[in-house]
Amino acid sequence: MDSGDEPLVKMVNIHKWFGRVYALRGVDFHVNHGEVVGLVGDNGAGKSTLIKILSGVYPPDMGEIFFEGRRVSFKSPKDAIRLGIETLYQDIALVPQMNIPRNFFLGREIEKQLGPIKLLDLKKMGWESLKCLEAIGLKIANPKVSVENLSGGQRQGVALARAMYFKRKLLILDEPTNNLSVKETMKVLEYVRRLKEEGIASIFVTHNIHHVYAIADRIVILSHGKKVGDYLKDEISVDEIIQIIVSS
Repeated sequence: MDSGDEPLVKMVNIHKWFGRVYALRGVDFHVNHGEVVGLVGDNGAGKSTLIKILSGVYPPDMGEIFFEGRRVSFKSPKDAIRLGIETLYQDIALVPQMNIPRNFFLGREIEKQLGPIKLLDLKKMGWESLKCLEAIGLKIANPKVSVENLSGGQRQGVALARAMYFKRKLLILDEPTNNLSVKETMKVLEYVRRLKEEGIASIFVTHNIHHVYAIADRIVILSHGKKVGDYLKDEISVDEIIQIIVSS
């Protein structure tokens, strides 16, 4: 990104209280176009609160949010989605009993006209979802399989491919490698790399510094509701990140 360009997202002086709990204390945070930002910190650091503000779940009590240079205000997650912000929480928001195409197009189904009647175009939905899954390197022989029969890594792949298909501009991943095997974790990291190649920026929220360090362009560290570090990956090592978290 050129230095003269506006960041994709800029959060300025963000504060959030939950009763007497001061969850965020004047946090500045930004994501550049096509950038992968690792958001790290210990439990209670404020990571989840920050991304929930950016995804429209919570309003900030103080501060401003800018998206592509324009000040924005979210009343609900739908407002964030309309701008191109997609959030994958730890439960991935997939319906286990539904097959891959139905999950892929959930709420955005492709329809076809049959006389005066509109029907779901299941064939096109199946073809489009498989094509996008293959684009991120995920090969599933039968798209009609229920999501509950997929591995954790495959489920993450479906969710990430869906974000790519609908041309999201920013993907927020909340602990995406939790409870995954080593092989599945490597797959998810590769999916994020492929999304970056498509120009999709990501915020990778995690406790596992080694996972995010492998793919991040920049690391942002929170502690007790404050930003205590913001480094290009080349400027800091994993051990140094851990030391900042432990000592903050």
